[in-house]
Amino acid sequence: MTKRYTLALDLKKDPKIIEEYEAYHRAVWPEIIKSIKDSGIESMEIYRWENRLFMIMETSPEFSFEKKAELDAGNAKVKEWEDLMWTFQQGLPGVPEGEKWQVMDKIFDMK
Repeated sequence: MTKRYTLALDLKKDPKIIEEYEAYHRAVWPEIIKSIKDSGIESMEIYRWENRLFMIMETSPEFSFEKKAELDAGNAKVKEWEDLMWTFQQGLPGVPEGEKWQVMDKIFDMK
C-alpha cells in the first residue's frame, strides 16, 4: 500500500530568492529525479504560499527517510543540489538549526 507524507519548509522571504528557487524546480536536474525515484518516492508535489512550502510525497511501502538519507549521503549530485537549495531555504520557526523539511501530522480526514 502506498504511503503518503506531507512536509513543510520555509524559503527565505525575498521575492528574487523565491523566483530563483521556483526556476530550479521547473528544471530539476535529472540526477535528482532519479535519486528521488530510486529511494521509493513514487510521486512528489511541492506547493508554495508566500515563503512557506508544502510537499506531498507518495511512496512505496518500502520507503523510509533513513534509507533515503543513506542513499543521498553517497550521491555527490544530491549533495550539490541540497547545498544549493539550502541557500534559498530556512527552517520553520521553532525547528532546530539546520533542519529542513518537517513531516506534518494529519489532523483531519473527511472520509
